[in-house]
Order: sequence, then structure tokens, then C-alpha cells
Amino acid sequence: MDAAGPLALRRRATFAAGISLPPLDERSAAAFGSPGGSTGPENRRGRAVETVQAKSRSEKKKDRNDLSDTLSCHKAQESLLSSTSGYNNYRGILNWCVVMLVLSNARLFLENLLKYGVLVDPIQVISLFLKDPYSWPAACLLIVSNVFILVALYTERQLSKGTFSERVGFLVHCINMAVMLTFPAAVVLLVPSTTPVGGVFVVGTYSVLFLKMYSYKDVNLWCRELSTIKAKKLARSLSCPSPQQFSGKVCYPGNLTIRDMYYFVLAPTLCYELNFPRSPKIRMSFLLRRLFEMLFFIQLLVCLTQQWMIPIIQSSMKPLEDMDLSRMTERLLRLAVPNHLLWLMFFYSFFHSSLNFTAELLRFGDRQFYKDWWNSETVTYFWQNWNIPVHKWCLRHFYKPLLRKGFSKMVSQSAVFFLSAFFHEYLVSVPLRMFRLWSFLGMMAQIPLAWFVGRFLRGNYGNAAVWMSIIIGQPFAILMYVHDYYVRNYRHDAD
Repeated sequence: MDAAGPLALRRRATFAAGISLPPLDERSAAAFGSPGGSTGPENRRGRAVETVQAKSRSEKKKDRNDLSDTLSCHKAQESLLSSTSGYNNYRGILNWCVVMLVLSNARLFLENLLKYGVLVDPIQVISLFLKDPYSWPAACLLIVSNVFILVALYTERQLSKGTFSERVGFLVHCINMAVMLTFPAAVVLLVPSTTPVGGVFVVGTYSVLFLKMYSYKDVNLWCRELSTIKAKKLARSLSCPSPQQFSGKVCYPGNLTIRDMYYFVLAPTLCYELNFPRSPKIRMSFLLRRLFEMLFFIQLLVCLTQQWMIPIIQSSMKPLEDMDLSRMTERLLRLAVPNHLLWLMFFYSFFHSSLNFTAELLRFGDRQFYKDWWNSETVTYFWQNWNIPVHKWCLRHFYKPLLRKGFSKMVSQSAVFFLSAFFHEYLVSVPLRMFRLWSFLGMMAQIPLAWFVGRFLRGNYGNAAVWMSIIIGQPFAILMYVHDYYVRNYRHDAD
């Protein structure tokens, strides 16, 4: 009776509660009847009853909760598409947009093929660069550009030796850079065998060289000024007395070498430094991927231009000549979409593939050629982040010097936009041999647009306004030039 007491009490309490328990094993029975316990049989019996009652109450509470959930299925919460919901996983919607974009463009592509046939002609691409196979003015101009580079290097060497005074050196640099912009423009405008595509390469190359030589002039001037200040304060110059390296770094005037100059000319940057950041080695796999992207996108751009852009431009000539506003608007909107897609392809192929290819080949370490301009909520943010090399040059050599001279931020920003508008007009009007000021006016219109978006639009609305300005703004002005060019030169081919 004593030995079986705990077991019998547990069975009895279980039967009283109407619950069947599994049989106890020897370890459990020993726990109930353990002689080492500090309580007697009555306390153990009470604990067993309380345990069973607690389980019964827990199960009843669970049943009540289940019943409550059955009767109530609502709680305070926001819709997923509301901005206050905190939900941000829209991957499915993004995939849907991509699928719809691919399908819609596939329809346009099929419609284009059915209407015009295959217009891609690789032989025609050669004529974009050459009219006369025995006359290569664009290539000759690229070779002549070395003269301006060597003049800038020679001038800086003479300034470092004291042979040229600062005033004479400044005058030589100004003449050199002025001729650097006017000489290729004159050749492109006066030599009939220069094609528009060849002219774009020439004036683009000379514009880049102009900005590089300006930075080269400024940085070497700053080095001379620092050397003079240090010489007065510490009785020793910051510059090296000979073309040497100090602690593994080049110092002035040791940087005034042909090797250093041409490294800067070929490097994917517009801002000169005596010591550029360098990558440890050339990654062949990375280099080959960028090369493949360059070749692929160049071919794709040419094919889409021939197959998609040119037919739309040709069909838009007559509505623009007749000033049919409804048909003209429809044609221009049709032009905006392919132009924007081609612009995006150009951005990736140039700013990512081409510049990274050049940087990897030269082991140039600074690869930040663009930032997240696609998230721009203001026009100013877009222009500051979509072309980092140009932005750095403007900030370093134009905007900050204007501020140091006492000009306000608004005046300095307007001056930067004016300079950018000049180069946009230069790069378009000179190769096409037309001066319509569409590009210049389009860039200057960015000033009031930037003020309006920054003042009245925020967040997604500002981002949408930036995208609209990209799609129908500056690219639209360039399309106007292309249309005028076709009207002037190929009007007889229009329907």
C-alpha cells in the first residue's frame, strides 16, 4: 500500500479530472516515491492535483482563444501600397514592369520589321566615318592633338625652371587652349570630307583635352605656390629639386615628364594629380567582360539607330514642316522613347564599360564614374551624380574658385550651367554644321527647372520630375538637331 501509494493517488486524481495519462515508467514512479523528498505523501498528492488542474485551465484558455480568433479576424493595419505601411518589397512589381517593357518593345520591334524590313547595314556604318577613302581629316586631327599636349608640358617645364614668368606662362596656356577649341571646329566646318560622326569624335576629344590641360595648368600652379610658401616658412621647398620620388610618391617638379603627362591624358579623369590612386594589378577577367560589353553595346546602338530611330525621324519630317501640332507631338513622343533607351545604353557602355576598361588597363584606382543618379529627387542632384569626372572638374576648377572670388552660390551654379551649355552646343552644332541653340537653351532651362523641383516637389514626385526631364529634356533638344539635319540634307528622301 505504501509503495503503490503515489501511483494510486496519481491514477485517482487523473480519473477524477477525466483525463487519461500515459503509464509511468520506473524513473517517474521513483520520482513520486523518492524517499529523499522533503515533503510527505499529502504534499506530493496536492502537487499532483494542482498540476493536473493547471493543465486543465491552460487547455480551457486555449480553447477560448481559438474561439475568439474564430469570431474576430481583424486588426488595425495599413494597406501594403500605402506609404505608411512600412512595406518595401516590390520585386514582383518591378519584374512585372520589366516584362511589360520587354513585351511592348518586342511589339514595336516586330511592327518595325513588318513595315520597313531589315534596315541594318554594316557597310553604311563605314560611311559614317569616311566619305572620301583617301581623306581622313578626323584621324589627322586626333594626331595633331599631341602638339597641344606637348606645348602644355613644355610651358610647365619652363615655369618650373623660372624661364617663363607666371604671366607669360598664363598667356601661353590661354593661347594654347583657345586654339585647342577653335582649330578642330574650323577644320570640321571647312573640310567637306569630315563626317558628322567623325566630327563628334574630334570635338569631343579636343573638349576633353581642353578640360584636362586646364586642370594640369591649375594643379602645377598650386604646386609652385605651395613650394614658395614652404620655402619661406621652413627654408626648404616642398618640391623636389630633381625628377625624383620621395617616399614612393612623385613631387613637383618631378611630375613634369612625358610619361606622367600621357598617363593623365589617357586616364579616365579630368582632374590632374601628381599621384593617382593605383590598383594592385590588372584583372584579366574584369577587363575582358568590359571589352565584351563595349563591343556588344556599340553594335546594339548602331543597329537600333538604323532600324528604329532613322525611320521615325524620316516619318516625322513632313508633320514638322507642315506644323501639324497633333501629328508633330505624336512623332516627337515616339522619338523620345527610343532616344531615351539609346541614351541609357550609351550611359552604361561609356561610363561603366569603357571607363572601367580604360581604368583597369591603366590600373587607375578611382572607379567612381557615376553615383545613384537614378534616385535623384532634385535636378541638381542628377547633374552632380550622373557624370562624376565632369562634376569633379567643375567643382574643383570652376565653382569653388568663383566662390573664393566672392560670387554667390546661385551665380556660381548658373555659371557652371552656362559652361556646360556652351560645351553641349559645341559638341552638337559643330559636327552637324548647324547652329540652332537648342542644346544651349535646353541646358540653361535646367536652372529654373532645378529651382522649381527643389522648391515644390519632394520624394517620389521629385524623382518623377527628374526622369521626365531626362526623357523629354536634353535628349529632345538633340533630336531637334538630328531632325533639322535630315530635313536639310535628306529632304528628298521623305515620304
